[in-house]
Amino acid sequence: MSLVKKKPTSPGRRGAVLPDFSELTSKETKKSLLQPLKKHSGRNNKGRITVRHRGGGHKRKYRIIDFKRSKLGVEGIVDSIQYDPNRSSNLALIKYKDGDWSYILSPEGLKVGDIITSNEKTDISIGNCMPLKNIPSGTEVHNIELNAGQGAKLVRSAGNSAQVLATEGEHTLIRLPSGEMRRIHKECKATIGSLGNQDHKNIKLGKAGKNRHKGKRPSVRGVAMAPNAHPHGGGEGKSPIGMPGPKTPWGRPALGAKTRKKKPSDKFIIRRRKR
Repeated sequence: MSLVKKKPTSPGRRGAVLPDFSELTSKETKKSLLQPLKKHSGRNNKGRITVRHRGGGHKRKYRIIDFKRSKLGVEGIVDSIQYDPNRSSNLALIKYKDGDWSYILSPEGLKVGDIITSNEKTDISIGNCMPLKNIPSGTEVHNIELNAGQGAKLVRSAGNSAQVLATEGEHTLIRLPSGEMRRIHKECKATIGSLGNQDHKNIKLGKAGKNRHKGKRPSVRGVAMAPNAHPHGGGEGKSPIGMPGPKTPWGRPALGAKTRKKKPSDKFIIRRRKR
């Protein structure tokens, strides 16, 4: 995907750098693979806001994506590359030889007419899927399972890829995009190649309205609030945070404070992303 710097025809266009969608080949979605997507605006089942700054946004439908790559041994042909409003990466619509259809995340370099497969052992080519034990060291992969058969959980956003380092015993060592190195069971599947839409990180929306279309509401700084609304609030004029360590609105440590609790899976992490 390439980006286009818009002409300054208005203040909102002056700084905008937006995608030209040249990778996409079709706007026609497969209706059997769509689901309605209900909005909750950050509210839980009691109607209370548990995630702030969400609401509004354009109506969307959810695309059912085959994260399990469960069509084993059946060749599929790439019918089209499509936009997905629910994620940063594009989708590839696959037509299988037995007549089934599915969406998969579109890797960099996948084109209409390409043939892909998912099997115990298959060619090392873009879009093919197989267990980690059969993928050679040094190969770039994405869409990685954490537990065999559960569906991919890791490396699913635009432009990302992980690297297979080595397989020893029951586990394969993977270097994730964050720099973390962790062991994953060798029976877990991964897809060959890196994800497309690699310029997504360079997009500049240009105006606040673009974020409102995405369902993101304004966020106000704590230092701009009154002291009864936020720990950072109050003070005469423009004031600093003025306390040992930044806080959330509820007085908990924020901005860099570690929140990850110990998990049983910690033993599989060889090197953390933060040293």
